[in-house]
Amino acid sequence: MKARIDSITTASLQFGGGALCALIAMTFLGFYPISADAESIPPVSPYLGEIRRDSSGKLIAAPDKAPVADAAGQPASGAARILRVGPQQALRSIAVAAAQARDGDTVEIEAGDYTGDVAVWTQNKLTIRGVGGHARLIAAGASAEKKGIWVVRGGDITVENIEFRGARVPDRNGAGIRLEKGRLSIRNCRFLDNENGILTGGGNAELEIENSEFGNNGYGDGYSHNLYVGGIRSLRVTGSYFHHAKAGHLLKSRAAENHILYNRLTDESGGRASYELEFPNGGTAYVIGNIIQQSATTENSNIVSYGAEGYKSPKNELYLINNTLINDRPEGGSFLTVRPGAQFVKAYNNLLLGRRQLNTGIDGEFINNPNVDAGSFVLAERHDYRVRRESPLQRSYRSPGTASSGMDLAPTHEYVHPASTRPLSAAPTLPGARQTLQPDKAP
Repeated sequence: MKARIDSITTASLQFGGGALCALIAMTFLGFYPISADAESIPPVSPYLGEIRRDSSGKLIAAPDKAPVADAAGQPASGAARILRVGPQQALRSIAVAAAQARDGDTVEIEAGDYTGDVAVWTQNKLTIRGVGGHARLIAAGASAEKKGIWVVRGGDITVENIEFRGARVPDRNGAGIRLEKGRLSIRNCRFLDNENGILTGGGNAELEIENSEFGNNGYGDGYSHNLYVGGIRSLRVTGSYFHHAKAGHLLKSRAAENHILYNRLTDESGGRASYELEFPNGGTAYVIGNIIQQSATTENSNIVSYGAEGYKSPKNELYLINNTLINDRPEGGSFLTVRPGAQFVKAYNNLLLGRRQLNTGIDGEFINNPNVDAGSFVLAERHDYRVRRESPLQRSYRSPGTASSGMDLAPTHEYVHPASTRPLSAAPTLPGARQTLQPDKAP
């Protein structure tokens, strides 16, 4: 090392570099003396984590999420990273982030509008979240693989705080998200004005939706829906708000196992949805603690439908527990239709507002499903279906027991608008979806 620098220095002086070359030589030889001790590299400062700005704009280190560096100073292969997408970030495109993301990464998308920025996600253990508010994805005629705004066929993907809007494709099945493979968890998202909010294929996939909104989705032909789940292994929907499907259903699922818990499915004023809730191929369906309302302008007289297209699962059981079912159709309609062949139907503690009975021509166990009028509720015309304090319905709850699987069927939460739930403070005492009696800010 010393011989090489000496030769460079000598050559520089010989070629007439003058004072500048001499200064360079002095710099190398004076400030970096060449000795055996100097050949060792100084110790590296401890790595404190990825440097980011917090909500106040202050620079902070995030060691718990920091990537592990290899010998070259790059994130080690397989180490989890945070990829940030935003107008002032190195990554400005969601599609580019989707191409660069690896298994285990987190993709943060800054709040704002992303127009025509569609993507395909194939990773495993990936989290994609909007930060600083909802990131709004507007299709504007673009689609991934002519399927939707996002196509997901990964292993285990979580999506949070994202809005999907305006998906359109040539086959009229454009989805905010098309799930083709893996496990997908949706939290605090919105799906608005798409041909399908979420559309899935079949197979060994799982879909979980929590505290999300689906509204005004559907092409208008009755074949596309707010949520359309194919023959996957399982669907779980909690604390979510479904409304105003365009001729299709508010929620349609062919999954083998369904947990529809503490949601609001209301077609509301001017709504043209068909079924509010349909399980066309049966399966196991736990429908507990939901507010389900059919509008006066519905395009189908049935509210909840089970097995209409034939049973395809080895186990076909329906548990309809503590729901508030509202039929605003002037001509009346069916609260529940069940095709013959179901192995078991159990309905307890459902409140029925509107014409017709619950168990017309249906075999099963039907206990405590009373017909009530609008005066039983605090303000039914504004979808406030809390039971009035003076109502004789108080303390009329009947224990539904357990399902054949051993699952306890008693409600543990209730829906709170918009798109959330809260745990019950005590054991349930009322039929219907709401156990809270006192007025609160959110009906």
